[in-house]
Amino acid sequence: QNFIPPAEVIHRRSKYMEVYDLVLNTKNEKSNIKTRGGEERIINWTTVFVNDDNGEPKGTLCVGMDNTDLENAFRQVEALKNELEKENLFLREAFSENIDHEIIGKSEAIIYTIQKARQVSPTNATVLLEGETGVGKELFADLIHKSGLRSDKPLIKVNCAALPPELMETELFGHEKGSFTGAVQARKGRFELADGGTIFLDEIGEMPITLQPKLLRVLQSGEFERIGGQTTLKVDVRVISATNRDLMNDVKAGRFREDLFYRLNVYPITVPSLR
Repeated sequence: QNFIPPAEVIHRRSKYMEVYDLVLNTKNEKSNIKTRGGEERIINWTTVFVNDDNGEPKGTLCVGMDNTDLENAFRQVEALKNELEKENLFLREAFSENIDHEIIGKSEAIIYTIQKARQVSPTNATVLLEGETGVGKELFADLIHKSGLRSDKPLIKVNCAALPPELMETELFGHEKGSFTGAVQARKGRFELADGGTIFLDEIGEMPITLQPKLLRVLQSGEFERIGGQTTLKVDVRVISATNRDLMNDVKAGRFREDLFYRLNVYPITVPSLR
């Protein structure tokens, strides 16, 4: 309540300018420190005034709070959010396909192929689409799915030729947190995302021989484990695969498992060439 002359205010302001600036510039700063045991911790610093007996600031005090657990929790939430966005993207793509498209053609070969696709669509039979590159095998996979009983469920598409062999297993079957370097969160694979619906495995002949037993098990029992997981997961997924290769020759050459070939070749459809 005492009036302070303007000159005195300026004097005090000048006297404590450095203190004010220090407080303003170091409020709520974060830094990483390392403990004696080598553990890294995240510290949140807050700077406050220290007053003398007359109530005037004589210095500052930096108070540090260990926010490591909170920061890690925020990071986990952000990672989970990113994974959820990826899963939603797959599902949006699955449901946003143009369902009004038609496969046009008047030749006997095209009409016969369409009839075969429509015949098998109401069943849950595994379908193998064979044909040259670019003949529209994916369009027939769309037709089979959208004409079947699972049309209201997702159609998840995987191009086996576009995935590096070391990433194909985690893409198809997912992984658990900490199962390998960079696996900061558990992640669902494409088979889990397709549960109740259909998965389309394009260029199935490019699947590594080491991964084929796991796919065979899914076809036989619908069971698999994520990478690094101990829990057996079970899914109900219809499998449609496609290839431009002669898989029987690959079987004879030892590049493709014979038992897997027969599991995929339950209902083969050869898509005629466009010419």
